[in-house]
Amino acid sequence: MKERLQKIISSRGLASRRQAEQWIIAGRVTCNGQVCQLGDQADPDIDCILADGKPIPSAGKPVYLMLHKPRGYVTTLSDEKGRANAAQLVEDCGVRVYPIGRLDMDSEGLLLFTNDGEFANCLMHPKHQVEKAYQVTVRGFTESGLETLKNPAVIDGYTVAAPQVKVLSKPEETGKARLEIVICEGRNRQVRKMCALAGMDVIRLIRVREGSVLLGSLPRGKWRYLTDAEIEALRK
Repeated sequence: MKERLQKIISSRGLASRRQAEQWIIAGRVTCNGQVCQLGDQADPDIDCILADGKPIPSAGKPVYLMLHKPRGYVTTLSDEKGRANAAQLVEDCGVRVYPIGRLDMDSEGLLLFTNDGEFANCLMHPKHQVEKAYQVTVRGFTESGLETLKNPAVIDGYTVAAPQVKVLSKPEETGKARLEIVICEGRNRQVRKMCALAGMDVIRLIRVREGSVLLGSLPRGKWRYLTDAEIEALRK
């Protein structure tokens, strides 16, 4: 059955659908020897589809896992600066998987991986409003800053929704405090930028929940497969 090429590439775990579209636009995808155009369709069971001159992987069993990303790792499949990347920590899962969303290099915690492009696209699409919870240690905490943090904010020209904010530990005399911040969007360094607008400097940021999936006691730098119940809950 014919499908759009970006959907086929995404479903094989090579890239997100948006990345696959960029590959097609850049002329990196061919079908039966012809350079593809955005909007082209193909039947992966019949047609010879190549990305960068290599056959795309055959359809396999979808894999879903979670990693406790340590600080100091970038969230990418490759890095032009040669920095350690989170994908290296899940290479022993046996198949090529890619991260669902991102955690910046200085952040840590729950990071989901899959080779199921449709699943990843659903989780990342803004319309599904998937909650992401973070434990954030800040310096410069004030009550007025807390009120600012609880309101919508303009970040990089875009208005983000008001987060849910809970004070987990009372601020010290130095103004250091630990907060739980829950957002439904995932803009670049959003939590850090929201805190900065509220006059707070983020010292440590850990993602502890995505949807109903909890980081729990998973050790830093380790990964595990999602349970069937966790996968089903995320699909909903």
